[in-house]
Amino acid sequence: MTPALLASVMVVVSGAAHAVVNAILKSGRDKMSSRALIDGFSAILIAPAAVFVALPHGAWGWLAASGAIHCVYLFALIRTFEGADMMVAYPIFRGVAPALAAAVAVVVFREPINLAVAAGVALVSAGVLVTALGRHMDRRTLAWSLLTGVTIALYTVLDAQGVRAAPSAPSYIAWAFLIDGGIIGGAFALWRGPVFIAAARSQWKRGLIAGACSILTYGLALWAFRLGATPRLAALRETSIVFGVAIAIIFLKERATVPRLAGVAVIAAGAVVLLANA
Repeated sequence: MTPALLASVMVVVSGAAHAVVNAILKSGRDKMSSRALIDGFSAILIAPAAVFVALPHGAWGWLAASGAIHCVYLFALIRTFEGADMMVAYPIFRGVAPALAAAVAVVVFREPINLAVAAGVALVSAGVLVTALGRHMDRRTLAWSLLTGVTIALYTVLDAQGVRAAPSAPSYIAWAFLIDGGIIGGAFALWRGPVFIAAARSQWKRGLIAGACSILTYGLALWAFRLGATPRLAALRETSIVFGVAIAIIFLKERATVPRLAGVAVIAAGAVVLLANA
């Protein structure tokens, strides 16, 4: 298996796990407490690995910038899920992200892209956005959702550069989760105070599962970015919406609609194009 194809497989598996994490976050009664549990458990679970990997020399600046963007991202994500169903908000911020990430990677960091990959990115973004058609979202929630999409694009590009600058992918992955989970998870827990304590008592099992899935989803994505180009992989990861649609319909009891199914078909077409260019 070529490095490019391996990266593709890793990022698709990453997308599936990502949909699970977001479903668990959406199902929690207090979204900020749920996010604190997820990120906190991620940091706890990854901590032993940090002992065995090299320090991410050459990547500290990328980690710091990514951590700052992640803080804004998580806050915007929480506000988005507080105001809309998963399958209304999720397609908007995940649809905006790959096109923006590709643009930043190509324009700012001079990463290569060809016409076929650009077409695949466009198909995936369009397909993801189509799944949200016909559903209402108020302006404030829409603004939070768009901000979420912008921050996803930014941290994706920053982390892609960072994981390539680090001594190894595991080095960057371990410290990324330690920083994000320890600082952001801790800040959210302190912010919610007694509410977080109550949530931790009743939701710790789901938080632990989502924390482990979070390491799987973004750890695989980061490793993939070390092996392949950002524009193609960032778009391919948005196949997570296919898994998200299934989870929302089967487990969250949200309604299947023609736009959702049509969007999934367009995403699949984009994924085929992107995989063909692996």
